[in-house]
Amino acid sequence: MTDSHPASSLIIGGASSPRAPLPTLPPLALYIHIPWCVRKCPYCDFNSHTASPVLPEEEYVDALLADLDQDLHAVYGREISSIFFGGGTPSLFSAEALGRLLKGVEQRIPFAHDIEITLEANPGTFEQEKFVAYRKLGINRLSIGIQSFQQQKLEALGRIHNGDEAVRAAGMARQAGFDNFNLDLMHGLPDQSLDDALSDLRQAIELKPTHISWYQLTLEPNTVFWNQPPVLPEDDTLWDIQEAGQALLAAHGYAQYEVSAYAQPGRPARHNLNYWSFGDFIGIGAGAHGKLSHPDGRIVRTWKTRLPKDYLNPAKSFQAGEKALSNDEMPFEFLMNALRLTAGVESRLYPERTGLPLESLAEHRREAEQSGLMQVEPSRLAATERGQLFLNDLLQKFLS
Repeated sequence: MTDSHPASSLIIGGASSPRAPLPTLPPLALYIHIPWCVRKCPYCDFNSHTASPVLPEEEYVDALLADLDQDLHAVYGREISSIFFGGGTPSLFSAEALGRLLKGVEQRIPFAHDIEITLEANPGTFEQEKFVAYRKLGINRLSIGIQSFQQQKLEALGRIHNGDEAVRAAGMARQAGFDNFNLDLMHGLPDQSLDDALSDLRQAIELKPTHISWYQLTLEPNTVFWNQPPVLPEDDTLWDIQEAGQALLAAHGYAQYEVSAYAQPGRPARHNLNYWSFGDFIGIGAGAHGKLSHPDGRIVRTWKTRLPKDYLNPAKSFQAGEKALSNDEMPFEFLMNALRLTAGVESRLYPERTGLPLESLAEHRREAEQSGLMQVEPSRLAATERGQLFLNDLLQKFLS
């Protein structure tokens, strides 16, 4: 990474908007990508690959730490507030491998005293002894990929677990000492009715997770479902599911704080909140993305080599590319995250995190307010309820 990118100046909203040095750097998180799964799901567009019988745990941990070493110069003197193991299925890795990795990370970057460390896991990979060991490592939050409790829907989604295993996974998480865990659940599944969707949601609520990620299945390019689309519910049914599901979650104390995230009081995902409030994060692992701010005002996004075989090849570079954000990209980059939050963010965060004056948003913000998509609230940047429903239309107003 070079330090030679000049700060740029651009006309936005009819006024000159020079980039100022950042008064303080935002919180710093770490994302660790483990790219292997037991089986690739037909809807999945993440960087995941079918695992061989023996995973290269030792080599991959070595590569992750070497990858991190190359990013250290950009975060000297900072501490990590959260870590997220994503995938793929990180719970395929042994506790010994993850323990060596966490120890190596902490030797390089200090951990905040209240650090949140989340591990993604799938019910088909749950072993009580392994998860007890994960908890002893300091991993203090799980995100369990349920998607549905109904066998027909699970088969359609290509999942390797059944409904009973999904229920048991939540119980095993508690028994292993995890008092903070998320359940991932989809709706709008092939041939799903309103009753089907609410049945899944009620089952999830019965398991008393602290957090529920409840989101609609979308067909993404480069997936099996994109090339062979299943029959999905009609728009009217999808709307009924959304309305009834949100009401059910609210009635059981799960407050919606982001487009697809619902949490009990005090239990939002801190790692994801950092993303949505334009915080910084290092990304290590095959295909991982990062975003780092510099005191001089530069904000740089990075991405790592995608294929595991290339990532593990010592002749190849870990980093596949980087891009310094320009002033004209900053409004969209900031707001595509912040406006996902139902309460938005305080207006002061925009100049603090971007180095640009709040006034640079004024013209487009006024248009969004007049369209009923943004709240007329000087101290906050927040979408209206209508703006949440038509978020893409809202964000289009801030594209250069």
